[in-house]
Amino acid sequence: RALPVTVDVTDEGSVAGMVDAAVGEFGALHVLCNHVGGTDPRKDLDLLRMDMDEFGRAVDRNVRSTLWGARYAVPHMIRAGGGSIINTASVAALVGDVLQTSYGAVKAAVVSITKSVAVQYGPQNVRCNAIAPGAVMTPALEKNLPEDVIEALKRGNALPYLGAPEDIGHTMVFLASDESRYLTGQLLVVDGGMTMQSSAAPGRRAMLPG
Repeated sequence: RALPVTVDVTDEGSVAGMVDAAVGEFGALHVLCNHVGGTDPRKDLDLLRMDMDEFGRAVDRNVRSTLWGARYAVPHMIRAGGGSIINTASVAALVGDVLQTSYGAVKAAVVSITKSVAVQYGPQNVRCNAIAPGAVMTPALEKNLPEDVIEALKRGNALPYLGAPEDIGHTMVFLASDESRYLTGQLLVVDGGMTMQSSAAPGRRAMLPG
């Protein structure tokens, strides 16, 4: 069963209401998925050209929303005997980029929040982990990136394709389940090998015979 709730994640009261609605409908709370965020790519540019108002909005969408979600979920999880919080970070938290300065900064904050919540509430059996997706073929990515950039992203992967939304979804299901019961405070990088390989690897691969 699902209960649809309209939420403004930049409003603390709205986030609190979402949690209350879930507990009121289902009686307890065991899993929270903080899967929200993003920045406006037209305004989130390099250091000298970035829109500072957009940076503030990015903090609201990505950082405050993550804090509020956990803040209102944790007491219910403790009462339920434990739970799992899953935050969405990004590989942008791990590497530098020529654009999206705000996005990298706020997603790095999400990683830090994840570790703090894991340490603070682990004794009450509340786990907290984060996922760092790489390039995933969402409608937004296909709409906003030219085909040559998408092909360049594919070449940067260790695997010969970009991820699908389901790849992130399956990872979330794992983190929500008891199969990950001994995993907390971790960042799972789900990026097809993009961030772990040498930047020279695609060129060297092209030099291989056959």
